[in-house]
Amino acid sequence: MTIIDLFDKGGIIVWVLLVYSIIALSIIIERLLHFLLISKSVKNSDDLFDNDFDLEVVEQKIAMLKGPEANVMQGIFQSWKNNIKNLESVASRLGSTELQRMERGFRSLSILGNTAPLLGLLGTIIGMIKAFMVIEVAGGRVDSQALAGGIWEAMLTTGVGLAVSIPVLLLLHMLEGMADRRAHSMRRYAMMMLEQLPHQVHVQETSEAAHHRKGVMHAI
Repeated sequence: MTIIDLFDKGGIIVWVLLVYSIIALSIIIERLLHFLLISKSVKNSDDLFDNDFDLEVVEQKIAMLKGPEANVMQGIFQSWKNNIKNLESVASRLGSTELQRMERGFRSLSILGNTAPLLGLLGTIIGMIKAFMVIEVAGGRVDSQALAGGIWEAMLTTGVGLAVSIPVLLLLHMLEGMADRRAHSMRRYAMMMLEQLPHQVHVQETSEAAHHRKGVMHAI
C-alpha cells in the first residue's frame, strides 16, 4: 500500500492525524532545541560556592551566566540585596516560573498523544458502520473477500492513530524527564545560594523611627 492509498482509504481521519503529527513534531523539535541550548548554561559553576565565597565575585559571575539555574540565582541575589527576608519564597516562585517555561507545549503534546488513538478508533467505528450497512442493503449476500477488505480499511485509522500516539507519548516522557532534571538542578543551585548568602539583613530605617530619632536628638 502506498501513501496515496493510505490517505485515500483512511479518509478525513487520516488527514487529521497527519496534522496531529506535524504539530507534535514541531513542538518536540522546538523543545529539544531549547533544552540543547540551555544544557551547558551552568556547567563548571560549582566554584561559585567554594570556601572563599566572595559576594562581589559571585555577583559578577552569575551575571554572566544564562539559563534557568542562572535566572534563579540572579533573582535570589537581587532579592537579598533588596533586603527581602523570605528568600525561600523568592526561590520557589522563580523556580516555578522557569519550570513553566521549560514545560511549554507539554500539555499540547499530551492532548495530541492521548486523543490520536481515540480519533483513529472513531474512524474505525465509522468504517465498520458503513461496512455493515452495505451488508444490510445486500441482504446478507456479501462476498467474504469484499467484507474482509472493508473491515481492514475501517481498522486502518486505528493503526494510524496508534502510530502517531506512541512516539508522541514516548518523546513527551523523555522531555518531562529532561525538565525534571533541570528542576532538580535549579533547586540545588538555589539551596546552595541560600546557604552561602549572609543571614544578616540590613533593614532600612523606617520613616517613623527616623522621625523619633530626630526628635530625641533635638531634645538633647
